[in-house]
Amino acid sequence: MNWTSIIAIYALFWVLTAFVILPIGVRTHDEMGLEKIAGQADSAPANFNPKLILLRTTLLSAALFALYYANYVYGWVDRHSFDFLFSGRPA
Repeated sequence: MNWTSIIAIYALFWVLTAFVILPIGVRTHDEMGLEKIAGQADSAPANFNPKLILLRTTLLSAALFALYYANYVYGWVDRHSFDFLFSGRPA
């Protein structure tokens, strides 16, 4: 695998993982019992911590990419693993 492909695929893993991580642990002002500022949306987070989100996203995406790359190297699951879906025969 080319190093540019590695970077591009890792970036895809990172972005997709960020969308999964973003809502985890975030609480609104109502949930935390804090006063809201006039005009503030009810869904605005009160405890948004971008450093923690970046750390969690980076760690999870690195682990997922490591599994992806190990599968690429060792070939645990390849396109032939799904032939039973199209052959009409039971696995």
